[in-house]
Order: sequence, then C-alpha cells, then structure tokens
Amino acid sequence: MKKTAFALMFLLTALTAFSQRLSIVAVFPFEFTGTGLTAGDAASLTDQLITELNSWGTLNLLIGDNPENAKNAEYLVRGQLARQSNQVVLTATTYDAKTNKALNTAKAQADTPAALSSQMFVFAAQVTENVPFPNYLLGKWRAVINMDDGPLTCILEFRSNRTIIVERYDTWEHRGDNALRYQGFGTGAYSYWGHARRTVRGVPVDGFVTINLKLEDALPKYTALSQSRLNLNFDEEKNNFELVSAGFSCGDNFSGPSVYPSSAVAYTQFTKIQ
Repeated sequence: MKKTAFALMFLLTALTAFSQRLSIVAVFPFEFTGTGLTAGDAASLTDQLITELNSWGTLNLLIGDNPENAKNAEYLVRGQLARQSNQVVLTATTYDAKTNKALNTAKAQADTPAALSSQMFVFAAQVTENVPFPNYLLGKWRAVINMDDGPLTCILEFRSNRTIIVERYDTWEHRGDNALRYQGFGTGAYSYWGHARRTVRGVPVDGFVTINLKLEDALPKYTALSQSRLNLNFDEEKNNFELVSAGFSCGDNFSGPSVYPSSAVAYTQFTKIQ
C-alpha cells in the first residue's frame, strides 16, 4: 500500500502541466560501478525502465547511446547502478535537454540488482516527476442513462486548470410511486492520474479521477459531491471513457429492480462531444 501511494503521489505531481502532445524523452544506457555489478545488470535495468515507460503509451522514447538523441529530445534520463555497503542502489537523473538542468533524481535500492525489478513502476514514476503528460480528460463529455421516465443526462467540461464546468447534471430519486428529478448545473475541480495502464484487482485501468462538484438545482444529497480515485478506461481513440467499478453518483432507487436494476444510479459511460 505504501508503494502504491508513493507512486501515485509522484504521478499526480507529474501532471503540473497538461499537454496533448507526447513529450520526447531520451533514455541512455545506465552506467555501473561497484564490486559484483556487471554491464549486464545495468543493461537489464535500463531495459526494464524503458519497457515500463513504453507500456504507458504516453511518452515518445528515444533509446540508446546516440548523440542525436540528446539533440532531438526534450528530456534526458541518465542513470547509474552502484553498490553502497550491502545494498545495490539505482539512481537516474532527468534533465531538461535544452538547458541541461537537472530536474529531479530517482532512487531505488535493494539487496541485489534482480530485486530492483519489483520497484520499477515506482522508479519510473520518480523519473518522470517533471515530465508533462497528456490529459485525455480535457474537453466536454456527456453521459446518458435511459430511465423509464426519461433519460438522465450529465455534461461535464474538464479544463486544463483542473476545474470542471458542470453544464448539466441530472439527479433522480424513485420512492414508491413517486419520482423526483432535478436538472442541475455547477462547478467543480478534479485530479487526474492517467498515463500508465495498470491492472487493479484484476481489472485493466487507464487511470484514476477524483472529482469535487458543487451543484445547484440538484437533489439535496448531491449539491456537494466528492468521489475519490474512480477507475476509468478510454477507448483507443480517446473519444469515450468508462468508469469501472463505480461512477459519478446521481440517483437512488428505493422501489426495487422493477424500476431500475440497482439501488444506486451513477454515470459511468461518457462520450466526448467537444
């Protein structure tokens, strides 16, 4: 749990600047120094970092000890494998390619080079702490839930400053023979981590989103809505996303499955409309 929280902290920090273009990162072969360490150890860990970063699909990587890579990249990653006392320590510094200024340094340590493999996701998150990643949530999205008494609609605009414009947020309640429906609107804020596909409890996940909404003309229960770390998946074109395991809550069904399959109603399927 500590490792996961640590990784997410770095990944969220990495999103200080939003961009839809992929950052160009050159990863150079790691050097090595110290008793019992080999060029093969350093090469293996370099390859593992590259494999991890490539799996995210949101970086343009330049690989190998080619001087042209330094000229064409925006960020440079140079690392070293070393022995300190009875520990093996892997460090990597990320540089701004234009200024050659060191932006941050990642560090991992273990008893053996092979044991560093289990830390590679966290290590990669540290390496990219100051590298901008694309925010695929940017834009206006719509979700619709078809109910017997008419559709519920949600329209949210996610902005680059991490605010949300809530153009529409229908809330709904069914109790006995009575249904209440409000067409709300408002504002909000969000945090988004979404540049590394992971498997969470056996489910592939493209990222996580946390939202805080302040709604007007909504059912009282939903005037202040906060939901944390909802898992989401995008389609290949990034024109649709699905919230998996949970959604943006919008209604309650107290009348049983004859009215709606579940007691809670939530927006889960979103399509980009702008």
